Parts: sequence; C-alpha cells; structure tokens
Amino acid sequence: MARYTVGIDLGTSNTVVAFAAEGDDHIQLLEVDQLVGRGEIAARALLPSLRYHPAAGELDPAGLRLPWPDAPLAGSPPAVIGSFARELGAQVPGRAVASAKSWLSHAGVDRNAAILPWGAAEDVAKVSPVVASASYLAHVRAAWNAHHPDAPLEAQDIVLTVPASFDEGARALTVEAARLAGLPRLRLLEEPQAAFHDWLFRHRDRLADELAGSRLVLVCDVGGGTTDLTLIQVEPAADGSGPPRLTRIGVGDHLMLGGDNMDLALAHLVEQRLGAGSEGRAERLSAARLSQLVQRCRVAKEQLLAADAPDKVTVTLLGAGSRLIGGARSVELGRDEVERLIVDGFLPLGGPDALPQRRRAAIVEFGLPYPADPAISRHLAAFLQRHAKVARTALGLPADADGDPAANANTKADTTATDGADTPRAIPDTLLLNGGVFRANALSARLETLLTQWRGAPPRVLHNDAPDVAVARGAVSFALVRAARAGLGPGIGGGSARSYFLVLEDAGEASRAICVLPRGTESGVEVALPERRFALRLGPPVRFHLVSSTSDTAWQAGELLDLASDDFIHLPPLTARLPPTSAGRKENVAVRLVATLTEVGTLEMQCVSVDDAGRRWQLAFQVRAEADADTADASTASTPGTGVHPRLDQALALIEQTFGGQAQQVAPKEVRQLRSRLERVLGRREDWDMALLRTLFDALLERARRRRRSAEHERVWLNLAGYCLRPGLGAALDDWRIDQLWALFAQGIQYVQESNNWSEWWTLWRRSAGGLAEDRQLQILEVLAGHLEHADAARRRGDPVQGSYDDMVRLSAALERVPAMHRIEVGRWLLERLQRPAEKPHTWWALGRVGARESLYGSAHNVVPPEIAAEWLQAVLALDWKTIEPAAFAAAQIARLTGDRTRDLAPELRDEVARRLTAIRAPQSWITMVCEIVSLDDADRRRSFGESLPPGLKLI
Repeated sequence: MARYTVGIDLGTSNTVVAFAAEGDDHIQLLEVDQLVGRGEIAARALLPSLRYHPAAGELDPAGLRLPWPDAPLAGSPPAVIGSFARELGAQVPGRAVASAKSWLSHAGVDRNAAILPWGAAEDVAKVSPVVASASYLAHVRAAWNAHHPDAPLEAQDIVLTVPASFDEGARALTVEAARLAGLPRLRLLEEPQAAFHDWLFRHRDRLADELAGSRLVLVCDVGGGTTDLTLIQVEPAADGSGPPRLTRIGVGDHLMLGGDNMDLALAHLVEQRLGAGSEGRAERLSAARLSQLVQRCRVAKEQLLAADAPDKVTVTLLGAGSRLIGGARSVELGRDEVERLIVDGFLPLGGPDALPQRRRAAIVEFGLPYPADPAISRHLAAFLQRHAKVARTALGLPADADGDPAANANTKADTTATDGADTPRAIPDTLLLNGGVFRANALSARLETLLTQWRGAPPRVLHNDAPDVAVARGAVSFALVRAARAGLGPGIGGGSARSYFLVLEDAGEASRAICVLPRGTESGVEVALPERRFALRLGPPVRFHLVSSTSDTAWQAGELLDLASDDFIHLPPLTARLPPTSAGRKENVAVRLVATLTEVGTLEMQCVSVDDAGRRWQLAFQVRAEADADTADASTASTPGTGVHPRLDQALALIEQTFGGQAQQVAPKEVRQLRSRLERVLGRREDWDMALLRTLFDALLERARRRRRSAEHERVWLNLAGYCLRPGLGAALDDWRIDQLWALFAQGIQYVQESNNWSEWWTLWRRSAGGLAEDRQLQILEVLAGHLEHADAARRRGDPVQGSYDDMVRLSAALERVPAMHRIEVGRWLLERLQRPAEKPHTWWALGRVGARESLYGSAHNVVPPEIAAEWLQAVLALDWKTIEPAAFAAAQIARLTGDRTRDLAPELRDEVARRLTAIRAPQSWITMVCEIVSLDDADRRRSFGESLPPGLKLI
C-alpha cells in the first residue's frame, strides 16, 4: 500500500515534486538533490528541466557524481541535469536541451527520434523529447528513493500534471516518458485544475465565504512553454454554508506561448544591438549562440521584472571558441523598455472582440512552431468568445444577450463592458493566476486591468502564494480529495474537457465525423454507439482517425457533423491489430465502438463485437513516427465509411477483368487502356477522392500476384497502384497498405527488359514514399545508388533500367526520411550531374526538393543543413532562370523562409533569390515563400510533389 501521495509537475522550465504522508494532510515539497556547480550538490525545490551534454573531457566525471548509484536510461547520453545544466548552457552554446515538454506536443517531428539539442553540431550527442522528459522524471525518482529507501517512488500514489491543452498524443507520450523513468502507474491531472486545487486546499476551512461572490473562475496558467486557460463554474451550496459545487466548463486549445517566448523576444532585441554587419544588417547569431543568449535574457528578464528591480542590467554574450572572453560583447537592457516589450507585446490592451491575428503559418524558432500572434490577451478574448454560451449560464446572464462577444465577433472592437442595452458581457468575475511569469507584478497587473475593462468592474483575484510550486501541491490536494478524506474541500467536476469524433471516410467532398465521446463525460463512464455499426475483418490491423474540440457545443454520442470549421484538432490515429480466429481463418465481424475517459486521464477506445460483448479489441494511439511493420496477411479490412461511388462496382469489375483470378482473354490494348476505361466510369482521375483511391488500391493489392501476366499488365498495375496510394499516408490503414506493398520491393519487376516498366516501378515508390519508414527508404536509396553511380556506362551498354533514369532521380529526391548525411550525398551527386550539358532541366527540380528548407512529409531534423544548401544555391544562382524554369523554383525551395535559424539561409542570400525571382516575373507565391513564413499553396504543393495530391488530403 502506498505510504505517500506524490504530485509531480513536469514543467517546461522546472520540475517540482510535492507529497503528503498517509493519514496526514500536510503537503511538503521534495528538495531535489542536484548539481549546482562542479562537484557541488544542493537540494532545491525546483529542478530546472534542462540537460547539458558535455563534450568529451570537458567535465571531470568525479565532479558529476550524485548521491545515488548511476542508472543509465535507455537512449539517454551522459548529461548534467538541473541547475548546473542551466549554468553550463548559458556559457557554452549548442549543448543544452531545453523545452522538451514543448516538443512532446509538436507533431511536425518524430518525438521519439534523437533530435535535441535542436540544430546542434554533429559531435553533440542527441536525445529524443520523450527520453529527455523521462530523464527528469528518472532524476526525481532517484532523488526520492535516496531519501525514502523504504518507500520507493514507483510504489506511491502518483499524480503527474500536464497542460490542459495537451492532445491525446502528447498525453500518451508523457505517460510513455514516465514508464521509461520507472513510473508505470500514475494518474494525469490538468495543470490549471491542479493550481485551483491548491488554492481550494489552502482555503478549505472558509471556502464558502471565500467564493461567496464568485460564479465563474478563470484560471490563467502561463508557464515556460504554454498558456493554459480554464473556466470553472462555482455554484453555492443550497444552505449557503457548505462547500460550493465546482465544475470545469471550458478548456483552451493548445497554445505554445509562455515565458520561453518572452525570453526569445528579449534575445531578438539584444541580437539586434550586439553589432551590425556589413550593409547595416544586424549580425544573425547561430541557433546555438541564440540559445545561449536566450538563457542570459531569461535571467535579465527575471531581474528587471522583479519587485525590487534595478534600473538596468547588462547582458553579456561570450565569444566563441578560443575568443571565449576576448570576444565577449555586452548590451544594457533598461527596466522600462523590458517592461514595455514584455507587457505590451504579450498582454496588449484591447477589446474583448479583438481576435488573434491570423497568418498562413506559425512562427518557428529552435524548430518549435510558436503562434503567429504572441498576444496572450487576444488569445484569451478568443477563448472567452468560444465559451460565451456556458459562461453566460454560469454568470446567470441571458443566453441571447446582444452584448455576447460571440454574437458580435464582427463588430468593432472596444473596451467597454456592455453593448446594446447595457447587457454585461460574459467575462469571468474571479481570476486565479499561475505560472512563473506572474511573479512579475507588471504582468499580473496588466491581466487584471484587461478583465476590469472587459467586465466594467475589477475581478476578484485569488491569491496564489507560490506560482512555481502550486501545481505540484495541487496535484497532491487533488489526490487527497479524490480519496474522500473528510474536511479537505470539494473536488472539481466536469469530466472530459473535449468532445471526440471519429472521422468518416465518405466518398463525398465534405469531411464528416461522428461524436464518440461528448464533452463533460466523466471518467470511467463507457459511451457506446448502439445505432452505429462497423464491419471489420479479423487479421489485418485497423486504423481510425480522430479529431477533438473544446467547443461548448452540446454534441451527443452518435451525432454526425461536418468538419468544415477550424475548431477541430487532429489527433494521432488509433490503431489495433485484430487477430484472426484460432484456426487462422479470416472473419468479418460486426462491431460497435465504445469510448471511455480513463482514470489516468486519457481517451480509451475499444471495438466490441455486436454478437458477443466479451470480444473486445483495444485501440491505442499511434504516436511513433511509423507504425510497426510486422503486420500479418494481405487481406484488406473494411474501415468506417458511409459514402460509396455510385459506379464503384463497375470500376472493380474492370480491375477484376484485367487482374482477376480467372484467366480471361484481355487484349493488350484493353490492358493498356484500363486507366482511361476507369476514368470513363468514375470521372477524371484528378477528381477521385481519397476513399475511392484507397478502395481501388485495395482491389489492386488483392490481385497483385496477377500483375505479371504480361509486360502490359505489370506496367498498368504499377501505374495505377502508385497513383491510388499517393502520397503513401493520410488515410486510415495506409500504414498497413504500405506494409503489404513493401513485400513487393524485394521481388522487383518481372519484365526487366522493359524500360517503361522500370519507370513505373520507380514512380510507384516515389508516389508512396510518404508512408515509407527510414529503413525502407534507405534500402531504396541503396538500390538507386547502384544504378545511378555508373549511369553513363550502363546507358552505353544498353541497360534497360537506364531508360528510367529521370524517374530514379525524382525518387532519390523524394526520400525525405533518410538522414541528412545521405540527403547531402544525393544533393552533391545531383549537382555534379548538373555540370554536364546533357543533363535534363528536371534534375534542378530534384536538387530543389533535396535542399528544400521545409519537408513535405519528413521530420524537420532531416533537412539538409543551411551551409550545405547555400553552396547548392550558388550553383542555381549562376543559371539563366528564364531558360531553365525548374531552377527558379529550386532556388525558391532552397531559400524558403521557415523562421527556424537552424534551417534558414542567410538573409542576404534570400534577398538575392527574391530579387532574381522578381526580375523574371516568377509567381508571387514563390517570392512570398522566400520573404515570409507561409504554407505552400495548392499549385506549389503539386510542383513540389511532382503531381497533385488526392482531393481533400491535407498533410498535417
């Protein structure tokens, strides 16, 4: 039995541990032993969530010993963790891992890949975001066990906090990090709730009086990496003296905006002042040195925003290499200017109707996609508008009042508290601030001022005595209250903060979804869809796509809706493997879906047999970059879908006629014309939607063995299969389809003397490359290298494969998951080929794809380094773009602005490309992508992929 209740706040900036002994309601903080200097250990309540990866011989191992046995963590290189890591990271650039928690929610990279420190040199050991997070928890576990040898942490009742805005993927990764750290059993709790639980616990003896005038509490938790917003309704007890009923009624979407962004803003200001380069342009620091500067600006910010702040502080950036001291440069920051930059930049005054500024892409720095608009106040206004309906109910205001911001979103912004007939706005009457940034009085005062202007009266501010540790303490409070300990105050109800929806694969253009778990569902309650049945086939795996929404719309389980708005967040897919029967037979099973919010705090879904409720298959969120590749047989599975093309049967009959099991006399001309015959039945193939394409692919896959009947059969099968599976991801079961298709790679083609068949073979793998894992792409690249290395000699010998040279070049450029070192080799080979007069212009397209700053589907850590790409760009700049049009687009791809200085080229190079593009009157979208951070439009996406994507497919 657990002897302690433990709360762990795994924060972006700091990790904090609180605990209470069994039978005792006194909550204490664990003083975590950590290195604070060379050979110096101290116990502190805050463990900075930082790692420092020292160079070989940089630090004496004897001075890094901690008071417990070393227990290496799988995937974790040697590192200093905590206070000393922060100090070292501020001195030495490029070796500190910070903000690992923010990376857990960044779906644009492989969060299990060793990619941190982001942008570090090749000789710096790397760690994955998951393992980095696990290392902080492992340090905490070791420190606890050293102090409590008879009560190991893994045996205690643990509550681990996460941002309320974390999606299911990020939550699953957090649980995985805890498991890696040796903490397999725990519960998750949202951080704003934990902060409020801390306040409730500290005021439990007089709670009715403390909240007597409150009806709606806004918890604003601004930490190092996220801004978390939560609304809690307060309903007084009927007798007026008992504890009130508390219900969470609103949670904000994920907002990667916090203290890190403020530090970064200061670092950008200091960077501009450190010195000017040639032509009056301020020197642009490398990503590693900017990271070092950010750490120093963090210290300056905390000093200048403190209550006893000096008038100014000096920020010093040490030199690099041998000029560590002599090359140091300093800049003074004044208290007033820092206050203006931080307060006015992140909490500007404005009306309750002012919404966040929308741009075509987020702001990227250190590889993380920060919001395009840093104004927390505008994000808060949007949050309150989204939840205006339930807020009005909580405040006892009329539901259809003219003053409702949600009903007047298009009106001119103002700062008045009423609108129309003097009807109060739905603005919370009580405020609880949490997070280290609110130690600065200027920031907390500004937020109070905003709410005062919006509601016409000051809000009641609940005092938070220790915003750095309140979440950890509140996690313990939550567990004590859940244990039904008398007199410890009320808990917070509200159930699931989100509604969850299963995306249906309709044949129509509009995406639709079905609600599987409504918002407000309490944990442990099963939600079934009795009227919705799904046909599944045992044997192969299944995959479901889900979305979630924090909107207060009262959706019901089983309700169908369109996914036309931006209110839905795409989640990682749910996957399961449905084993065949004991006899190995394939079997169709009718199932219904059951969803549950677990006690851990995560979504759980199961497929339940309609005929036998005891037969259940657990679905798990797929949060790795690739699904497991060891799937079973080649039969397809019916996925949830409600739309079928009206002439699909005719199309399948044509495929059966050509590739069916019964030998049929089909003239070679009819085989060659299969594609055009399908288009006559189904319409233009450019209009075939995702569901139809995958259905056709499944039919082709089932008949793959008959592709070898003739050279025409093989060529047509390869062409259609690749077209119907492109780009290899984006639909349910695509990972399974790729697994089945990959089995054909080792077989190769049958008609090896046919150059056209070789062309379709390479095109098949280019079109499906988005679904191929790194190891498979490396196998393809190895085969390509064997053909391309001596291409000229092979062509002279009449090797048929060389007739597909262009397709091999395009395929080599499309392999975005191979490590950057291999992409560099491909790019250099392409550049060498381009020095030959006979090389075709399309090879410039390939070079642009390999050197592109933004991957189309791959992880950002595999992008070619900017210094290499800059060399390639010089060769492109030497060309006449008017005569070699692919070179102009290649230059735009290589010089594209991402905002991530670990990938972006020097500003002067981008300026030159923009000037040249303007001179040849290139499409405006090409110029824009070089000068601004934008997403590709449809035309440029087609050009980048080499062809169009299926209608409705959006790569996320």
